[in-house]
Amino acid sequence: MRLFARFLGFLFATGAIVFLIGVTAAAGIVYVFSKDLPDTAQLRNYEPPVTTRVHANDGSILAEYSHERRLFLPSAAIPPLVKQAFISAEDKNFYTHNGVDFEGIARAVSILAQGGRHMQGASTITQQVAKNFLVGNERSFERKIREALISFRIEAAYPKDRILELYLNEIYLGLGNYGVAAAALNYFNKSVYELTVAEAAYLAALPKAPNNYHPFLHRERAIERRNYVIDRMVADGVISQAEADKAKTEPLGVNPRVTSPNTYVAGYFAEEVRRELMEKYGDKKLYEGGLSVRSTLDPKMQAVTRKALADGLVRFDEAHGFRGAMRHIDISYDWGLPLAEIPALGDVRPWRLAVVLETYDAYARIGLQPGREKSGEVARERETGQLTQEGMRWAGNVRTALSPGDVIYVEPLAGKAGQFRLRQIPDISGAMVAMDPYTGRVFSMVGGFSYDQSEFNRATQAMRQPGSSFKPFVYATALDNGYTPSSSILDEPITIVQANGESWTPENFEGAHGTGAHPLRYGVEHSKNMMTVRLAKDVGMPLIAEYAKRFGIYDDMPLYLPMALGAGETTVLRMVTAYSMLCNGGRRVKATLIDRIQDRWGKTIYRHDERQCLGCDAPKWEKQNEPKLIDRREQVLDPLTAYQITSIMEGVIERGTGQSIKAVGKHLAGKTGTTNEAKDLWFVGFSPDLAVGVYIGYDRPRPVGEGKSAQAATYAAPIFRDFMMVALKDKPDVPFRVPPGIKLISVDAHSGLRSKGQGSILEAFKPGTAPPDSYSAAGSDAGLRSGGAQDVDTQLGGSGTGGLY
Repeated sequence: MRLFARFLGFLFATGAIVFLIGVTAAAGIVYVFSKDLPDTAQLRNYEPPVTTRVHANDGSILAEYSHERRLFLPSAAIPPLVKQAFISAEDKNFYTHNGVDFEGIARAVSILAQGGRHMQGASTITQQVAKNFLVGNERSFERKIREALISFRIEAAYPKDRILELYLNEIYLGLGNYGVAAAALNYFNKSVYELTVAEAAYLAALPKAPNNYHPFLHRERAIERRNYVIDRMVADGVISQAEADKAKTEPLGVNPRVTSPNTYVAGYFAEEVRRELMEKYGDKKLYEGGLSVRSTLDPKMQAVTRKALADGLVRFDEAHGFRGAMRHIDISYDWGLPLAEIPALGDVRPWRLAVVLETYDAYARIGLQPGREKSGEVARERETGQLTQEGMRWAGNVRTALSPGDVIYVEPLAGKAGQFRLRQIPDISGAMVAMDPYTGRVFSMVGGFSYDQSEFNRATQAMRQPGSSFKPFVYATALDNGYTPSSSILDEPITIVQANGESWTPENFEGAHGTGAHPLRYGVEHSKNMMTVRLAKDVGMPLIAEYAKRFGIYDDMPLYLPMALGAGETTVLRMVTAYSMLCNGGRRVKATLIDRIQDRWGKTIYRHDERQCLGCDAPKWEKQNEPKLIDRREQVLDPLTAYQITSIMEGVIERGTGQSIKAVGKHLAGKTGTTNEAKDLWFVGFSPDLAVGVYIGYDRPRPVGEGKSAQAATYAAPIFRDFMMVALKDKPDVPFRVPPGIKLISVDAHSGLRSKGQGSILEAFKPGTAPPDSYSAAGSDAGLRSGGAQDVDTQLGGSGTGGLY
């Protein structure tokens, strides 16, 4: 008995020593690994990389920019169902353990020992936060110890909801998504509040190994894992068995959301916004700062703009004939696979790529490019159709134009199933912009036929000659400095001898012959070069250059007379902005694609409209004065002058080079522009509330046609017309606003003198500038002072660039 007592004493002493050694060792380990642990304080100010989102003016998503696709949600904004799904899948004891779940570790080891296929990870949610934020993913015993130690510290420093918030916003959930908010949106196109039990369970199944449960590549495994999470939710009392049974019968239902500017065929617009954000805030804030950008884009107007420009470019291209197939492929075995591999433009729908299978005299049999399954596999079904004679009107006989294996674009014929017409990507390009003339807000912008084909934005990046679309600013300069609409200018030949001794003799579009003296209006309406050069010479190029700079057309215009005919280079956006100032009464506007920018916390950090509104912040109506808008923007042109030139440009559409636009049936003003050799064709104009500009031309400048047909009135003006017919369809016909002080006097359109007879029009005059009753009372006239049928004068400067009209 005594011996047994001694033995027990020995065991106790040995156990005590072992215990002390173990405690000492554990303390040593804790001490060693605790020395350089990261500071958990950084979790307090957690600001993860968050997606920047660009919205159209109706609130819909236009584009997203991010390195990690993430939308941050505070814990209070995450519904309990989603939280509990992740807790059941990853850490059932989350609310009871202190950072490390020893029960979970024992359970995981037991399940593994029994050969179980499913097991909960031994790492808690807190440990995963420690790993993701502080210690990294290194697979080592040392890292696991550090992770556990930091987990205890995190639990001591932060409440459970904060830890769960960090986890649910940081975790990677596959397909480029970080956090539950982005995953819900991009897997199911839903907010987290809209997720069903099955959808929440699938998202909760992903942290373990997102690629192993890919919704398309490993669909069966994904469903199996989702159903396991549903069972765990039942076991934890989160949902009932009936809810679980129903959820398990649902399909996976993953339908990745594709956010593309091409939703609104707005690739050029979105890219311009991205460049501006990059310039303003830099790469990090753009792709990680979680900015909320409210753009000025009107999706409906953008679609109308895209269609009007595309139709105009195609119309021009059709008139110049079919250029041949895009490429040729071997169709002897399977045409579907090689055709599917050819990149197709995504923003030219309903056009589709097709391959010619068989040709006949009057039609061809074609195969349409197969789509791709979500797994990336080419669809096995092969869709065919018939290319009709209607589609071959550019090329005549089908056999002579196409052969089997030719790859082409086709467009379905409306109301004719299975029948298509031939299409081709236009060789010519162009740009179009629509803007609010009072604020500078750009409603729509198209910088070419297809953004997928070319990202070069011809609305903002292409420097082109505006031609005669610049003339209104020459005439506005004159009207602002003593001229009246009835001032008479000679439309007769004039020769300018330049400083280098060479002479320049501008001609009208119709030729070098003149038509005598006419009022200013006539020179704009009929785009007379010789009148414009005489006027510019008399007004002076330095003054015209000053006005061109005021309107933002040129930064520093050379003082050569050919510049008065639009020989300089500018952009579509600049021209539309300048015309907006004519439309709005001469107020400076700055073009903008962005209304407002908010940071990730909702604070406004940029707003385009800098006008002050006194009284707009009143909490309620108490019979106070109406709110007053304080507008301190610069007045770049006399409002009376702005109305005068607007009235004159109305005449361009009523009687001049833009008569095709009369079909719109609304009050419109504008000006055509055709450059020397017809390398650039323009029309820029406006209604009382909408400014629009269009340009077409080849990217490498060359004449767009031959003879008299190559002019803006033939190709650019109809694009403007087609756009305005749709954009203003449901708008009332509002006359241009007449500013106080303007007197409308009936005058003869040809002489500018008072008249009430046939051919008379209402002309706008400033106070004290009304025309005399007869020509003899007209007094001195600047235009007629220029001399006889042919003037020769000297203009200092370089050589001229030829006539522009």
